[in-house]
Amino acid sequence: MTDVNRLAEMIQSASAITILTGAGVSTASGIPDFRSANGLWMEDRSREYYMSNRYFSKNPIDFWKKYKEIFRIKLLQNYEPNAVHTFIKDLEKIKKNIFVITQNVDGLHKAAGSREIIEYHGSLDTASCPVCGTKVSFDQILKEDVPHCINVSCGSIVRPDIVLFGDPILKHNEAERCVQSSDLLITLGTSLQVSPFNLLPEYAVYDCGIPAAIVNRELTVMDSLFSCKIHGDLSETILELGREVF
Repeated sequence: MTDVNRLAEMIQSASAITILTGAGVSTASGIPDFRSANGLWMEDRSREYYMSNRYFSKNPIDFWKKYKEIFRIKLLQNYEPNAVHTFIKDLEKIKKNIFVITQNVDGLHKAAGSREIIEYHGSLDTASCPVCGTKVSFDQILKEDVPHCINVSCGSIVRPDIVLFGDPILKHNEAERCVQSSDLLITLGTSLQVSPFNLLPEYAVYDCGIPAAIVNRELTVMDSLFSCKIHGDLSETILELGREVF
């Protein structure tokens, strides 16, 4: 039995599945992996400084310039879900309860139609006014070099709805509740370097006693947690897995 066969059997036996996704899920859609061995974050570590809550507060105009460059905001509307997003959505069609917990901020799980999604680090699709709380759409973000609140009585520079460096993680407890209600955890396309997201597999295995599987191009420091490990191209693995599952 191959590892793909084994994962297919694990999926078929489960009724509720939590799927953790990282940057590797979106690379086939043309979105760069920021944290892989050759990722964009490795090119310039000052990105973490510029993408921080502190820098936004200090220099919101330059923050927005760098934010749009780093996240390629003008190109975001051209990205489409790929076979991995579709596979996750299609698991719902075979009566599986699927909870997606994603590190990605690109909105592609929503675009693919998945029903239960926790955007653990937020979304690039919107921004919010730090003064009055008004939401700003992606179209408005594109319209202005430095987006401002659309509330005419306010007009403050808005803040993107993603978790910046220095921000607290607000959705971890919600993510743990999804894990608690599942009988399988699958991790796709993440190196599991970022905390506290990387605590979720450990929580699943040790605290909840559910099996866990990982599919990732590279080995991770947390591989020992997983009873099924597949290292290789994620898109190719998912296509093979789809032939087994559906």
